[in-house]
Amino acid sequence: MANLPLHISILGAGNVATHLARQFIKHPDIQLQQMYNRHIHKLKEFESTTEIIDKLEQLKPADIFIIALKDDVIGNVSQRLQTFDNLIVHTSGSVSINALKVKRKGVFYPFQTFSKNKAINNFKTIPVLIEANNTKDISLLKTLGKILSDKVQIVNSEQRKALHIAGVFAANFVNHLYVEGAKILADNNLSFDLIKPLITEVAQKVQTMPPAQAQTGPAVRHDFNIIANHLNFIKDEDQKKIYKTLTDSIIKNHPKS
Repeated sequence: MANLPLHISILGAGNVATHLARQFIKHPDIQLQQMYNRHIHKLKEFESTTEIIDKLEQLKPADIFIIALKDDVIGNVSQRLQTFDNLIVHTSGSVSINALKVKRKGVFYPFQTFSKNKAINNFKTIPVLIEANNTKDISLLKTLGKILSDKVQIVNSEQRKALHIAGVFAANFVNHLYVEGAKILADNNLSFDLIKPLITEVAQKVQTMPPAQAQTGPAVRHDFNIIANHLNFIKDEDQKKIYKTLTDSIIKNHPKS
């Protein structure tokens, strides 16, 4: 059992770092010891609640260092922390645990889309996926995870990458389709508000049924006249490609019975 409070330091000032810090400062079982970023002004929100620094040399020992920086700098930054005999983790979905060039390494990955200006209503519902190289550090990450969430799970680096890719399909790509849909509506003097109830209904459906069963529309019906009509209406060539690619994929996954 880890000694509480846990002393945590966060390296980063992006979306994940910000939301983790906001959660940490709420909990008496967590002491947010330091936050680091090269551009210290990005940490201004936390200057009254923790020590903010802009040099790695200013870091003090902590129970856990959380590297919440861009994927391509995780390895290099971790190398600069090799003098610490503390657990060092990253928060990336697609980067292997072995990218960390330290003795005690792990991953603390909250699986959610984060934006600084959008509050998280209930962090307890967010899956927190953890990985470490020994049972002691797994236990430490479980303790931290369970303070924040009711859904803490051990997954390996390959499983985490698969989940991240699935998330790109289910969230990032879907949101981009909202962007393209909004363009079509705006081009025809229609409000995006008109489509919001449809978005909500689809999101609610997949909470209670498999996505394949929730699929509707002309492609699943093999209504080729409507599909041709839509493609003729769409003027933007990129939108035509998206429409055709996704239509073909839906038809393939829903062969005519």
